[in-house]
Amino acid sequence: MPRPNFMAVTEFTFEGFSIFEWHHRHILFVVFLVLYLLTLASNAIILTVIRLNHQFHTPMYFFLSVLSISETCYTVVIIPQMLSSLLSPQQTISIPGYATQFFLYLTFGVNNCFLLMVMGYDHYVVICKPLRYSVIMGKKACIQLASGSWSIGLSTAIIQVSSVFSLPFCDANLISHFFCDIRPITKFTCADTTIKEFITLLISLRALVLPMVLILVSYVLIVTTILKIVSAEGRRKAFATCASHLTVVIVHYDCTSFIYLKPKSQNSL
Repeated sequence: MPRPNFMAVTEFTFEGFSIFEWHHRHILFVVFLVLYLLTLASNAIILTVIRLNHQFHTPMYFFLSVLSISETCYTVVIIPQMLSSLLSPQQTISIPGYATQFFLYLTFGVNNCFLLMVMGYDHYVVICKPLRYSVIMGKKACIQLASGSWSIGLSTAIIQVSSVFSLPFCDANLISHFFCDIRPITKFTCADTTIKEFITLLISLRALVLPMVLILVSYVLIVTTILKIVSAEGRRKAFATCASHLTVVIVHYDCTSFIYLKPKSQNSL
């Protein structure tokens, strides 16, 4: 039931990095701006090289280019807001604005998770079924897999945003964060959030645990196949093929799992 005598909230205020001194915020602004520009430049270089070099017109590099596009959009949604909060500690945003940024953030974030899963499947096919690789990973299959990742990200965002922003918000509007995320906003709702939190948990399991499990299965099969290779050079090349992808997977899922799969009682600002 809604809380009695509440004042409806129409906008939120980010505290951002207000706990830092001004000179610290300026230093952080420069550091993160440089990292942001390097991220944009590196993704642009990846896309340009893949586009211009016909040797890279393979499924592996096709998925890499799609991931670069998604990662660029993901950072554009988040980082400018963070940089702005470093210079202007308290910023206001309307509820529709919050919902829009959260929708885009979730769409690209979930898409990245499933693209990494698809890339794991691509590595599995190229190592475990090399003779059938060109048949299994044809152009149509690659487009379908990439489109499927985008569709899952989009549908997940629609469900989550519709679930959360159908609730009224009240009592307070000061958010101890620097961008639009799910956990900071749910505590400002005026209604029972039990069902909404259960939906959030299911979405987290779908977006994080399912891809992680499938990637783990892929790599178990990959390692099993590699260990059967007689040539030491062949084993080294096979492991090298997977090293960069595996590194990205570990960093990505460790960070996101730590944030979104922890019990609510263990969260801290």
